[in-house]
Amino acid sequence: MDMKIGFVGLGSLGVHLAGSLLRDGFDLTVHDLHEEAGTGLVAAGAAWAGSPAEVAARSDAVITCLPSPEAVTQVVTGADGLLAGLRRGGTWIDMSTNDLHELQRLATLAAEKGVACLEAPVTGGVHRAAAGQITVLVGGDEEIFDAHRPVFESMGGKVFYIGPLGRASVIKVITNMLAFIHLVADGEALMLAKQGGVDLKLAWDVIKASSGNSFVHETEGQLILSGSYKIDFTMDLARKDLYFAHQMGREFGVPLELGGLTEQIFARARALYGGDAQSPMVVKMLEDAVGTDLRAPGFPDELEPE
Repeated sequence: MDMKIGFVGLGSLGVHLAGSLLRDGFDLTVHDLHEEAGTGLVAAGAAWAGSPAEVAARSDAVITCLPSPEAVTQVVTGADGLLAGLRRGGTWIDMSTNDLHELQRLATLAAEKGVACLEAPVTGGVHRAAAGQITVLVGGDEEIFDAHRPVFESMGGKVFYIGPLGRASVIKVITNMLAFIHLVADGEALMLAKQGGVDLKLAWDVIKASSGNSFVHETEGQLILSGSYKIDFTMDLARKDLYFAHQMGREFGVPLELGGLTEQIFARARALYGGDAQSPMVVKMLEDAVGTDLRAPGFPDELEPE
C-alpha cells in the first residue's frame, strides 16, 4: 500500500489492529510507552519510532488506540506528540473510546495545523480484532473517510460511516453500555438456572437458542462458565465507558435507569477486585454473594479469533 500509517498504542486491542494493517501490506511505523509491546510487529516488518512525533513525521496518517482521554490528549498535544510531527495534509485517526468533547477540541487544534481528524472506535471484542473482523465505527468528514477506507477495511470486517465527528463516539458508548447491561443480566440468568437445578451447559445452549440470547451471552458467557473471565477488557475501561454513557444521558436529557444501575454494580465490583480485573468478573460478585460458582465443563478459557 502507498499510504504510510503510524500506530500509537499497542495494547491488547491496538496490537491486533496494527497487525492487520501489516498483514495487508501497509507501510507501518509503531510506538508504545512499552517498547516490548511492539516486538512482534517489528519482527514482522513494522518500523519502531521512539515517540509519537517521530511516528507522525514518518506517516501520512497516524492511528491512536489508547486507554483514556488523558492518554490521547498527551499523545496528540504533548511536546513529542503527533501534532508536533504530522505534516499539513496528514490525518489523525483516533480509535480509542474517547470523550466526544475532548475529541472535538483536539480535532480543532489539529485543523489549525492543517491536519484532518477521524474517529474510529471499534466494537466486537479483541478476539475479532485478532482476525481483522472487528466492527469499525467512523465519524468525521466523509471525503476523508473515503480516502482512508482501505485502512478501516483492513482492520475491520464491518465498517460503518456514522456521520460528523462525535457521532461515532456516541454510538460506541451505546454499544458498550448495552454489553455491560447484558453481562450483568447474563450472570443473573445463569445463576438462576444453577440454583433452579438446570445443568449450566444446557442452560447456556437453551439461552443461545432463545429470545433471551445476546452477543455477550455467546462470548463472555462462555468465559464466565470456564472461570477464566478473560476478555482482555478491564474494570477500569468498563467504568470509563459507563461514565461516558452517564454523561451523555445527562447532556441529551435521557434517563438511563439500567445504565445507571449497571454503573453502580461495576463500581462495587471494581472496589472488590480492582481496576485491572477482567470486566466479566462483575459476575463473580454475584457468585460470591450466593456462595457458589458458575462453572461448567467444555467452555474455553479464552475466545478464539473468528
